[in-house]
Amino acid sequence: MNIIFFDDNRNQFLPLAYTKPIAKFRVGIITIEEKWEKHFKKNNVSITTSYLTEEYLSGKFALKEEKENIFINARFFPNASLVAFITNSLASGEAVESEGSLVVAKCSLQQFKSKSYKTISCPESNIDIELTSITDIFSKNDIAITSDYKLLTEGRKSAEISSTNTIIGTDIFIEEGVKVEASVFNTNNGPIYIGKDAEVMEGSLVRGPFAMNEGAVLKMGAKIYGATTIGKHSKVGGEVNNCVIQDFSNKGHDGFLGNSIIGEWCNLGADTNTSNLKNNYGEVKLWSYKTGEMESAGLQFCGLIMGDHTKCGINTMFNTGTVIGVSANVFGSGFPSKFIPSYSWGGVNGFDEYKLDKMFDVAEKVMERRGVELTNEDKTILTAIFDETAKYR
Repeated sequence: MNIIFFDDNRNQFLPLAYTKPIAKFRVGIITIEEKWEKHFKKNNVSITTSYLTEEYLSGKFALKEEKENIFINARFFPNASLVAFITNSLASGEAVESEGSLVVAKCSLQQFKSKSYKTISCPESNIDIELTSITDIFSKNDIAITSDYKLLTEGRKSAEISSTNTIIGTDIFIEEGVKVEASVFNTNNGPIYIGKDAEVMEGSLVRGPFAMNEGAVLKMGAKIYGATTIGKHSKVGGEVNNCVIQDFSNKGHDGFLGNSIIGEWCNLGADTNTSNLKNNYGEVKLWSYKTGEMESAGLQFCGLIMGDHTKCGINTMFNTGTVIGVSANVFGSGFPSKFIPSYSWGGVNGFDEYKLDKMFDVAEKVMERRGVELTNEDKTILTAIFDETAKYR
């Protein structure tokens, strides 16, 4: 079965969607793409996956077309009944919609682009999670962690955990190679998953739902509230509440991060703090890439949304509902503006443009430390984003 993930309402998922298709977002424990792969595998269905995405992303995230394909909207998460329906009941030339949004279509690429397929309704029981905006990544993360936990651990036995730790409840799963000592894990509000070769340093306090992925690190004395996800090889310390941190990012020191999304290859300097609640307890407004204005997020709690490759210096303070684009560098005292465009360099006193050559130099050094290469495909993507976001700077 040839699966092609497509994006819709992309503007609702910027700045994260600047650098990758939505299927590559990590929500819950694993990425959206990985959720679909594992559900099809449970149904004994062999699949290949590719992406119908922005042209500048297609060099790295290529499209693999066959005569007949299964087009899946990456905003929708799989479950057993939906995957069974696609596998056994969806006929060629048919497409499924949910409340006006296309969920899946079985057809050729030409049929998909021309919308020449027969649309049928999707039973409500077939939809568990739909992402409608970027803030759903953290606001629906509790449901996603719980769902992924069942998917990943069913029929498996957890590795043993040292007696120096305190476990409250039973829903904790430890993969092989994990290092964890003298920490407290409370699963009464949701499960806790610790991925392969991750490390939880002494004195960490963790409440579920919580997930940390392969090679991730919790620093000494970290205080983690659910629902929080830490991506592969990311390092986290201080106080964190209901956040989703993608792969290869660092918040290694004290400071509060709440109701926030951090992209890949980001670094938060020591004592960086975010506000996630307005003083008047009102609804938070966020910058909208769709309208080019501040719009209500419909949330009382919302902190920081940070695009890939962005960094901030020590003691940085971010106001409630701050949105930062790709490859920005923020530093200095005071609260910077609530919308910081991609490739901005500065702080409360104003921003200059962060030049591409300097950005590439920093990215190469950062990624080399993790044994990852900044490829020509990466540079093509980052250059396209530089050009596309120039209108905001």
